[in-house]
Amino acid sequence: MIPTRLRTFCSVAYLINRVSKQHLPTPSRSHTTMSASNSSLSTNSPPSSPPHSLPSDPSVIYPKKSSIVGAAGGNPPVTKSLTIQVSDARDGAVPGVLHLPHYYDHANQSKTGTSAILVSGASGGLVGPSSVYLGMATKVASLNQGIPVLRLDYRYPARNQYCVADVLAAMSYLEREHAISRFVLVGWSFGGAPVFTVAGNDKRVVGCATVASQTAGTDGIERLAPRPVLLLHGLRDQTLGSHCSESLYRRYGEGGVRELKLFEGDDHALTRNAKEAEEILCRFAMRCAGIEEREGETEMVKKEVIGDGDRVELMEKAGDLDGEERVE
Repeated sequence: MIPTRLRTFCSVAYLINRVSKQHLPTPSRSHTTMSASNSSLSTNSPPSSPPHSLPSDPSVIYPKKSSIVGAAGGNPPVTKSLTIQVSDARDGAVPGVLHLPHYYDHANQSKTGTSAILVSGASGGLVGPSSVYLGMATKVASLNQGIPVLRLDYRYPARNQYCVADVLAAMSYLEREHAISRFVLVGWSFGGAPVFTVAGNDKRVVGCATVASQTAGTDGIERLAPRPVLLLHGLRDQTLGSHCSESLYRRYGEGGVRELKLFEGDDHALTRNAKEAEEILCRFAMRCAGIEEREGETEMVKKEVIGDGDRVELMEKAGDLDGEERVE
């Protein structure tokens, strides 16, 4: 069930950052380079290395500026590292970091709660593009009406079959342990594949957002409406060109809320507009969860939890840049 506030938005919202065209752009000739013309970072090769484990550096678990949320009137979330068991052909456990609102007591929930699950690209990782996941999770879970946010790695990145199982296992864990029954899925780059695959087959997903998504493995977007979708992409992305998000926008179909925002001059990780992208993703998750954006929430969302100079360094520490994703 989509919150009434969300249904009041126009049925189709097409947003372009600092681009004057009023129609869906045709992919430009800049997409003819080998990398920018790619539509997939997936691989079909069998896993040859051990499954991912949690990073040891605490800076990718707890943001250095997390105290800022208290100054904005919020309460820093309870943050914990965890591993979630997955049952499939490979079994094993997938690592993640869960941010719980300070007030959240699963014993008093009635399995109607909402949570956001954030997944990264073809190398896995925990902080997402320009570390926006770390900032987003801290802020959304710190709101007065905050929701749990799980930053999820993969056992075997870039392999959609196993990554889908990871996301489903995370949903089951949150439902079982924290009385969650509604999920907002967010994916970067390759992460669009597990996000749309799961959402297209599971009605517990109430909304999807992607940053610089690939198109391979994303057929589920055609079954997403009327649930909302948000697509962000940099127009100078040399890893997966913006034509990927433009294609996803068209494939979403009719009858729901779809938003596409293209950032002029920005790259695969939106390094030049990271703070704005973080705010947009926070607000999308809040709308999907039915959270009213009051004055306090607005101030919280705008707070800079991750410094611009730390964003790429944190991606490297968390493993988000170990694969084919690049910061141009």
